[in-house]
Amino acid sequence: MTERVVIVGAGHASAQVCASLRRDGWSGEILLIGDEPSLPYQRPPLSKAFLAGESTLADLLIRKPEFYEKEHIVFRRGRVTGIDRDAATVGLDDGETLGYDKLVLCTGARPRPLPVPGAELAGVHDLRDVADAQSIRSGLATAGRAVVIGGGYIGLEAAASLRKLGLAVTVLELADRVLQRVTTPRISAFYDRVHREEGIDLRLGTGVVALEGDGRVTGVRLADDEVIATDLVVVGVGVVPNVELAQAAGLTVDDGIAVDAHGRTEDPAVFAAGDCTSYVDARSGCRLRLECVANAVEQAKTVSATICGHDRSISALPWFWSDQFDLKLQIAGLSTGYDETVLRGDPDTGRSFACFYFAEGRLIAADCVNRAQDFMFSKRAIAEGLSPDRGLLADSDTQLASLLQASSTGGG
Repeated sequence: MTERVVIVGAGHASAQVCASLRRDGWSGEILLIGDEPSLPYQRPPLSKAFLAGESTLADLLIRKPEFYEKEHIVFRRGRVTGIDRDAATVGLDDGETLGYDKLVLCTGARPRPLPVPGAELAGVHDLRDVADAQSIRSGLATAGRAVVIGGGYIGLEAAASLRKLGLAVTVLELADRVLQRVTTPRISAFYDRVHREEGIDLRLGTGVVALEGDGRVTGVRLADDEVIATDLVVVGVGVVPNVELAQAAGLTVDDGIAVDAHGRTEDPAVFAAGDCTSYVDARSGCRLRLECVANAVEQAKTVSATICGHDRSISALPWFWSDQFDLKLQIAGLSTGYDETVLRGDPDTGRSFACFYFAEGRLIAADCVNRAQDFMFSKRAIAEGLSPDRGLLADSDTQLASLLQASSTGGG
């Protein structure tokens, strides 16, 4: 009988599992189940090009429908409501039960709700899927003012897009700096400056106690009782991994569905990949849950290889990116645990620089703004465990290729 892989969730990780399974030699059935009507699509552009009306859903598709037809991959819209590991079946919201030989959970994450009165009002939006972005776009024609709650990547990207569209934008952040959870004070200060220069009203250390309006949001009430008038609100206060299916099935959850270096749960027939998972990083020895496309793709490739009997582990260097105004931020590695930083360029005045992070003399991460070459250098240097000379690295006239060569031969 033909074996079947069932993939739950239709995002970046699941799209890559589908493609990799065929390349890795899986000849059995592949069934992809997603609760959105669309085939898997790219989510990062939702807060940028798609929100600005510069791209369509068809542009965002990770792979066109013809790919799935050619590779005999069946897409089914539905929501999986339960997993019976003993029977090796999943139950769907329409009552049907489907069997699997291998099950891959790519359930992703969902927006963290804003716990204040009025969060359910019309005109209050999350920004996680295409329906959210379309809902925001539909209100732009009559909107002149927007409030973004949350100063993380999603919040700042949405703020930049809305500002470029001509709206008056206020960003409210509870912490004392933007991007506090994901980057260092120097990078936060840079983005704070740029957003203010672009005309955004950026308020830090500001709590929201209620959203006000009669059926539709018209104002945001702050902790000091000030009310900011607005036509729409975008909420970006983080995400929560979708682990409930795994948890109900008795699988281990540790800030995400716990998987090993091969993408396996403790059940040999069940795997997981993407934003819903946590794993022990080989470089740091710490358990991580990463919310980024690169990690989802790497985990998906690993899961596919493992299912097909190949030896592969999660080992690629994590990397991330964010587009805001004319800035492309590219991040290589993880800066957690750094004890030294080196700047290349001036973040206090310009819009192009790199910040390198070292731990015990080794380069472990880099934040590169409008510096593609610095980013590529960093990915290679970190992956190879190099220790480039800090003084030469800070000098923008230094050729990065020479630092790679010197470091690899022990000269750095």
